[in-house]
Amino acid sequence: MHIVLVEPEIPGNTGNISRLCAATGMELHLVRPLGFSTDDKHLKRAGLDYWHLVKISYHDCFDEVEKLFSGHAFYFFSTKAAKSYSEIQYTDDDLLVFGKESAGLPESLLKAHYESCVRIPMISESRSLNLSNAVAVASYEALRQLNFKGLKQEGKLI
Repeated sequence: MHIVLVEPEIPGNTGNISRLCAATGMELHLVRPLGFSTDDKHLKRAGLDYWHLVKISYHDCFDEVEKLFSGHAFYFFSTKAAKSYSEIQYTDDDLLVFGKESAGLPESLLKAHYESCVRIPMISESRSLNLSNAVAVASYEALRQLNFKGLKQEGKLI
């Protein structure tokens, strides 16, 4: 499974998402322009010492991602979507696409992929969730549907 961040702006969010990808084996795709340097100390701190576990790719535009993963299912997360993210039947090759913190995904992208747009339900007075929280909610729903394939499911109390 893949997480795609289109023009992320806040290094701490991307660092948190990187750590989530490291812990789940999801691949992370960052679409430029980024609102920070990949050398940013906040990005590195949020990802802690998990960077060696993250498979991360950089793309100059979203079209690159679409061409590279032609034939895969893309799900575009937006507060403007009609369908809930929990209505989707995810597969382990899907791409979960999220927009930048200040504006979400471009309107043109949402219109071009309207049938694949999904939302995370929340009260109407709330504008949106934090990006890293939204990615975590969506990722773990997809993983739950896949019975957490490939992830350690047993814990030990020490």
